[in-house]
Amino acid sequence: MDKLNLTDAEWRERLSPEQYHVLREAGTERAFTGKYNSNKADGVYYCGGCGAELFDADEKYDSGSGWPSFTAPMDIDAVEEIRDNSQGMMRTEVRCAKCEGHLGHVFPDGPGVNGLRYCMNSASLDFKPRGEVE
Repeated sequence: MDKLNLTDAEWRERLSPEQYHVLREAGTERAFTGKYNSNKADGVYYCGGCGAELFDADEKYDSGSGWPSFTAPMDIDAVEEIRDNSQGMMRTEVRCAKCEGHLGHVFPDGPGVNGLRYCMNSASLDFKPRGEVE
């Protein structure tokens, strides 16, 4: 996958302040405040920074965590997983493989066949209903 490399100024122009905080500064939106947490529509979730396809709505479920949760990305190569020792705990950060934007974290407590919960920030995602997917 070709990387998207922009300057800080270009990212700030392209993203809202909340998107910038989450995608470029590895911020986290407050639980239960994101626009996609309760979204049940059929479609595809894209990276809010670069538009890369990330998650299919078929893999989304209500984890009760307050963030949109998925059992798997559409393609494992669409995301990068990085060890995260911040916040006094050991976690695995999930980033977009194309723009390296922070999406959220993956935890080993999901219901899917792999037992994973990809816990994402709504601010890092864009959603398109299935009929509008290219």
